[in-house]
Amino acid sequence: MNFERFIAARLVRFSRQTDGYRASPPAIRIATAGIALGLATMILALAVVTGFKREVRDKVIGFGSHIRISNFDSNTSYETAPIMVSDTLMRELRAWPGIRRAEPFATKPGILKTGTDFQGIVLKGVDGDFDWTFFRKHLKEGDLPRFEPQAGASTDALLSRRLAGMLGLRCGDTFLAYFLHDDIRARRFRIAGIYDTGYTDYDRLFVIVDIRQVRRLNGWDDDAASGLALAADDYALVEPLTEQLYFHLIDRTDRAGNTYYVRSVMELNPMIFNWLSVLDVNVAVILALMMAVAGFTVISGLLIIILERMTMIGILKAMGQTDASLRRVFLHIASFLIARGMTWGNAIALTLCLLQACFHPLTLDPATYYLDAVPIHLSLPAWLLINAGTLLISMLMMLAPVCLIARIHPARSIRFE
Repeated sequence: MNFERFIAARLVRFSRQTDGYRASPPAIRIATAGIALGLATMILALAVVTGFKREVRDKVIGFGSHIRISNFDSNTSYETAPIMVSDTLMRELRAWPGIRRAEPFATKPGILKTGTDFQGIVLKGVDGDFDWTFFRKHLKEGDLPRFEPQAGASTDALLSRRLAGMLGLRCGDTFLAYFLHDDIRARRFRIAGIYDTGYTDYDRLFVIVDIRQVRRLNGWDDDAASGLALAADDYALVEPLTEQLYFHLIDRTDRAGNTYYVRSVMELNPMIFNWLSVLDVNVAVILALMMAVAGFTVISGLLIIILERMTMIGILKAMGQTDASLRRVFLHIASFLIARGMTWGNAIALTLCLLQACFHPLTLDPATYYLDAVPIHLSLPAWLLINAGTLLISMLMMLAPVCLIARIHPARSIRFE
């Protein structure tokens, strides 16, 4: 152990003892608590906001897709103009670099009716190759529908818990749905399963059925669909893939002469994603404020320690110790305080994150926040970056108070008390 580190360690150790009216113990405790609370707040803020954005984004994508290819003439409603999906186009899209999955879908708005109640819905038709991962995760009762290509059109339906509760339906029950085409058409469906994502805007709207049922209701051919849902390998690839596919398909038409229109999930849901992007500003403000609070708390603690030890500084200077050496002593003290505060801050934040992730003690109103509990998501790179940033900024802010050491004169400071 070098001389500066030895002196710093002794000062910190003595500061823990009762030493008359010295201010070191409370100063050290306040500085440590400031760093701990600042770091814990930053970690929790980032974990909650990142988790919230991730959960909401995944639910929007789960009901739709990363990228959608539809008819250029379609409007923004669920009563869409179809595109004709050829096997050649499907093979081309499934082989496209960065595309994990390509599936046709079809939608049809209608009214779900029971003996006493009715509710507006949208049938979303999918085929037998549909990826049920999202709905399997949120399945609450019953089973997922099975749409076998060799069998006839299935009457099984996947309904949300909100819709089932509003209409008094349970798994195994049947219901009538009415649709307007050239005339009023009715279809009877059986509830195979009930899901609940907590995203009430979509939960009360979508009923998942066999795509062949929707094609018949719309009077479409067997290769017609409202669009193609494409899943990307990585969310970061969505925008570049959308641009590539847009220019690749812009001059192509299907067998009926329809033009393809490629849009990303961000373009389809601009209000939601703009809202989520605003949260990044909130996180940046919180991080900046907490880093400033932690830094100034340590500065105040170190200043108190320096002023308290002016006599010792004067004696060491009189014995020949240089200003640079004394600065290193107090920088070591600052590093002790920062390390202790960061240890406690990480322990508090990670414990709270783990409790929330496992037991969900903090709940939310799904009607307002689209989630039933505060979400937590903290990646290792983000955690390391917050710790590195806190350490770097705190150490840089320590340079200001230690510069006061050069202004301390031995003759005056020895008589300071």
